[in-house]
Amino acid sequence: MTSLRSRVFNNGNSQAVRIPAELRLDTDLVQISRNEQGDLIIHPLRPERGKALLQALEGFDDDFIEALEADRESLTLMQDREDL
Repeated sequence: MTSLRSRVFNNGNSQAVRIPAELRLDTDLVQISRNEQGDLIIHPLRPERGKALLQALEGFDDDFIEALEADRESLTLMQDREDL
């Protein structure tokens, strides 16, 4: 694990941390959380994350949904049987 010291400074009403070049992020959006020990955790959020799923869901039109629901209704229900 790489560990470097950096500077905290004020940016308007917020605090900011200088991220050294060795730890540069490949995104402009992050999620920041604090764990039970008080450590800040910065998790990069990549803009492409979930894009493939959203594109796949766009292909489901009303006809597809109706066919899916009709297929589900036609399933045979499980039979009740005596215990062995």
